[in-house]
Amino acid sequence: MEGISITIQKPKVVVLGAGSLFFGRQCIWQMVHSKHLNKGTLVLVDTNEERLNKLVNLAQMVVDANQVDLKIEGSVDRKLVLQDADFVVLSFAKDTVKYRGIDCEISEKYGIRMCSGDTIGPGGVFRAMRELPMILECAKDIEEICPEAWVINYINPSTVNGMALKRYAPNLKTFALCDSHHMPHKKMIYAERAGIINDKSEYSEEIDRKFNLRIAGVNHFTWLLKAEYEGKDVLPTIAESLNRSAETETVGGDTGAKALYNDAISYQLYDIFGYVPTCTAHTKEYVPYWQGLGKLEDTIPPLSIWETEDRYKRHDEMWRQIDSFLSGETPISEYMNTFGPDHATDIIENMVGGLGKPFYINTLNQGAVTNMNDDSFLELLCEVTMDGVKPLPVGEMPRGIRGMQELVLDTHELTAEAVVERDRKKLRRAILTDPLVNSIADADQIIEELLELEKDIIPEHWYAKDLI
Repeated sequence: MEGISITIQKPKVVVLGAGSLFFGRQCIWQMVHSKHLNKGTLVLVDTNEERLNKLVNLAQMVVDANQVDLKIEGSVDRKLVLQDADFVVLSFAKDTVKYRGIDCEISEKYGIRMCSGDTIGPGGVFRAMRELPMILECAKDIEEICPEAWVINYINPSTVNGMALKRYAPNLKTFALCDSHHMPHKKMIYAERAGIINDKSEYSEEIDRKFNLRIAGVNHFTWLLKAEYEGKDVLPTIAESLNRSAETETVGGDTGAKALYNDAISYQLYDIFGYVPTCTAHTKEYVPYWQGLGKLEDTIPPLSIWETEDRYKRHDEMWRQIDSFLSGETPISEYMNTFGPDHATDIIENMVGGLGKPFYINTLNQGAVTNMNDDSFLELLCEVTMDGVKPLPVGEMPRGIRGMQELVLDTHELTAEAVVERDRKKLRRAILTDPLVNSIADADQIIEELLELEKDIIPEHWYAKDLI
């Protein structure tokens, strides 16, 4: 991948699931803001026509207010708008708050605590059962209509869905994405933790060059394996910063399940393994230590589970914010000061503009982590251009961490196979391989109860009497 051989003057970006509030609003911001993108086309697709119309109208208002040439389109039918797409972003999740709540509630009944419930544990398996079939249907349409488009999966479980696209849609150009390692913002956070800067405003290109990070692992189970500034190891300094902030992290801050005790847990994992987890809000549910299963009381309490009602309230607030812009209550001129860059559209800008910036994405290992398989699906710092994806060298994954990574990868791979092959035995095997599951009888009951409670969204074939 020497240089950039492909350029696009007016990129067409199609977003499948534009009603995803955690992506759609920032996507509009970046497409309008970027000189590399704002002469192209942004196509918003969603099956909920009311929400779609709101986002399309909002996008057009932002375009008009900023006087850019970005063309806005909307459709409830992806097949009508995929033609000539350069990028297709997958960001849909039907009623995800509701079903993640069900996944977490039933799992907790059998001793499995999930603070997020969308990537590991029964929640990860069942979310893949809900989302992956539609992802592969979209992939089939893309292969037929715009086979040269880059496909970016932004749907959890990111590893399951990303590896499934690689395996079952091998002719497409794909990678998967998570927002937890958005560069350079991730480096800024650790630069502040290391005492290199006092706040993010002090970060500069010079500091960026001198600050060498190495992060790798399965999505949501990634680790800071190296942190050097001007050749000095600052990983212990970062860890000690986490230890200090652990004393006050739940005072006056976000008390949602994913936010509780993250710094304390990060430091405890560092104390055990010698490396810092970089996505602790998720990592803490990938390990059994805070499941409340020990005979002795731990210094950190068991995980709080996914807070369904609070999530509904948060989504309602986001829609009220959009309505406020649409009604004029909040001037549309404030939009560009309200939001900021999104990870996916940052990467698209980089690819279109040939900017040469590295980004963390989920893709095949290809030798980056030397003691894991080349086809291991990992989150790695990569060169990402229109010509392809190239993971940058990492070295070895430390023992202990590597063993846990392999177990998670096997769980994810079995999940993908079970969903695609419609194989009940592999579904059971995936659940029982999962690091959070401790009882065969409990696992079987969880499967039965979740299938019953989610029959209105799980594909019908899972209920066929002759299922394997």
